[in-house]
Amino acid sequence: MNNLKLVLSILFLVLFGISQAQPMGKVIEEKSVKSAILNRSVNYTIYLPADYDQSQRTYPVVYLLHGYTDDNTGWLQFGEVNRYADKAIYEGSIPPMIIVMPDADSSWYINSYDGKENYEDFFIKEFMPSIEKTYRIKAQKRYRGVAGLSMGGYGTLIYALKYPQLFASAAPLSAAVTDDDGMQKMPDVSYDNTFGQLFGRGLKSGDRLSKSWKENSVLNLVNSKSPNDLRKVRYWIDCGDDDFLTKGNCLLHIAMIEKQIPHEFRVRDGAHNWTYWRTGITDALQFMGDSFRQK
Repeated sequence: MNNLKLVLSILFLVLFGISQAQPMGKVIEEKSVKSAILNRSVNYTIYLPADYDQSQRTYPVVYLLHGYTDDNTGWLQFGEVNRYADKAIYEGSIPPMIIVMPDADSSWYINSYDGKENYEDFFIKEFMPSIEKTYRIKAQKRYRGVAGLSMGGYGTLIYALKYPQLFASAAPLSAAVTDDDGMQKMPDVSYDNTFGQLFGRGLKSGDRLSKSWKENSVLNLVNSKSPNDLRKVRYWIDCGDDDFLTKGNCLLHIAMIEKQIPHEFRVRDGAHNWTYWRTGITDALQFMGDSFRQK
């Protein structure tokens, strides 16, 4: 009898443990959107919350942007974003949400000066509408966030600043923010390899401060926009104290202070690496998730 009770107790504990296991979301690693603007198909990765296939509800969405030299799988492969989202949703710190990760190659998420690579137009006019028709997404500003790291942090800021009517919140991590002085003093090889295709190759010093650069400089955009426009989006800015991009992020913080723009600014211990971004993504998702919830 005692043995039977022991077996039943163990069975109960096993079954109870299974029933309490953390649900796992669904990841589709390789899908694509056909683009007339870019004249090619663009890959994306998508995370769907655990209850997506069992419900008929619609969900808020976060567009999560990768960094330079990465692709749409970066946040999944190295950032393990699905694991962090599963845990946060299970614990209730973020609401169930869809996370979309597009491939941007080395476009920096903007339109090039010569019109040969109009990624920004593709993202706003083709990619977002296609995604929000394909999946059960709440296609409204209040349920839409954008986030990203490094080049993706830059893209996050560009989209939030240029299209505040589309996004409720923005969470750039280690964003590639450069001031005019930094752009002028950048070594020629670095400039041509990284920014030449965007703003013009072979440009020296002051010639780099072109119309295209000014239209796509995060700091110039902040300084040129009215406080009312800037307040339309909630900002979470996070950059490590040992990151080579700390200066640009601090200048962004100062620019927003001077315009009295409410925002969250974090400088944590860390550098420009996946360890830093993995430990920061949950807080970023929580910040955006708060925008999706009724106050």
